[in-house]
Amino acid sequence: MYETILVGFDESDSSKAALSEAAHWIKRHGGKIILVHAVYFDEEEFGIAPDQLDRRLKVGEKICVQAKESLATGLGIEVNSLLCEGDPPEVIQDVAKGKKADLIVLGTYGRKGLKRLLMGSVTSQVIVNSPTDVLVVKKPCTECSGTYRSILVPFDGSVSSERALARACHLSKIDNGEITALYVIPRYEEMVEFFRTTSIQKSLHLEAQKIIHKAKELASGENVSIKTLIDEGNAGEKIIETAGLNSSDLVVMGASGWRGVNRAIMGSSTERVIIHATCPVLVVR
Repeated sequence: MYETILVGFDESDSSKAALSEAAHWIKRHGGKIILVHAVYFDEEEFGIAPDQLDRRLKVGEKICVQAKESLATGLGIEVNSLLCEGDPPEVIQDVAKGKKADLIVLGTYGRKGLKRLLMGSVTSQVIVNSPTDVLVVKKPCTECSGTYRSILVPFDGSVSSERALARACHLSKIDNGEITALYVIPRYEEMVEFFRTTSIQKSLHLEAQKIIHKAKELASGENVSIKTLIDEGNAGEKIIETAGLNSSDLVVMGASGWRGVNRAIMGSSTERVIIHATCPVLVVR
């Protein structure tokens, strides 16, 4: 399914977890990893201290070598690495396109300074502009296994959520995982300040039933049986809460937002889930 995986790496604990997660996936299912370390070139900074660029490139080379040796010793996996100059989000996206990567794997947060992988900077920019799926890992390396037995799919009936569900179905077949499709009924009265009558309440729940039935039909078409759940409230909060209650190994979300007011990919439900969920989040293109 994912045969060429690109990992953005800066030696932070978060990026180490991302690399470990990708490595365990490759160990179990085959494929190859491309490790990318980007050194951002700031003309003003390096104009004052030009030798800093060479120093950082040497440090970056050392980081890549150590990471490759660690995986070769620990998991018996050979990793290709690329040391690049440039803005990390652009480097990651360009390499992903050039190498035809199937998946980009990043940590939620990175090292402080110019090379950090931080939501709102590198990770968020890559998610928005990525040519392929992006897996964001937020857990200790010791818990990284590349295995997904409990998968949560936020589903709102959009084309984007349909793609996410299809990807989750493929993953579930690989590891015999269990899928839960979640639809969250928005609290429209909080958005537009209207009074919710019994009739409106009934209509919202009927719509929810139709949407979740659609999820069942799509999964059935993939020969996968799924669990379904309907809740009400803030989509991001309910996704995080449900992932915790289900002890989910993975949340799979579409690359566009949630039905209702949370349509933007970053700054709403998706960003909230990525930052606060304790399990990895796969954003499907």
